[in-house]
Amino acid sequence: MYKNQLKPVLDFTVALVAFILLSPVFLVVSLLLAISNNGKPFFFQRRPGKDGKIFKIIKFKSMNDKKDKDGNLLPDYDRLTFVGKIVRKTSLDELPQLLNVLKGDMSLVGPRPLLPEYLPLYNAIQKRRHEVRPGITGWAQVNGRNALSWEEKFHYDVEYVDHVSFVLDMKIILITLEKVYKRHGINPNNYVSVEPFKGSSV
Repeated sequence: MYKNQLKPVLDFTVALVAFILLSPVFLVVSLLLAISNNGKPFFFQRRPGKDGKIFKIIKFKSMNDKKDKDGNLLPDYDRLTFVGKIVRKTSLDELPQLLNVLKGDMSLVGPRPLLPEYLPLYNAIQKRRHEVRPGITGWAQVNGRNALSWEEKFHYDVEYVDHVSFVLDMKIILITLEKVYKRHGINPNNYVSVEPFKGSSV
């Protein structure tokens, strides 16, 4: 009952209240990023959601679009703006995803949405992460985040799918708030991209 009926209602309600309360922060950050990113405060990217259905995730744009003489984007470190660094360190870049929750693309808690090109690389067990809507935060994020291997992340994702409950969701949200407040698990060199998933040998 919770997974299919109560959870979507709670997601929408909490996301709406949170967005209203944080709207001043949302507006200020949008303005600052629009100034530093040539009028582009938001970043949109295709991600697979529940059952692998593709949607566009919304995040604050922390990097500009500067390119080298050959037209290729500069490395992440060179494109990360001053405001972008602050936004990432405070995890504010995730704030616009409340809009994805309100649209029904995402949940507050669930496996983090990854890239569409990973879909054919999952084994049968890893694919189960798409049995629920992806989340702004998740069981893998509070158990190590980028310090985990891909196999460990998927293990936690599937474990969450098997044990979705109100109590577990509340636990994940509370741990997430604590980690954001204390900046636990946030890489000080957060401009470094995570090693791409290349498939599992299992």
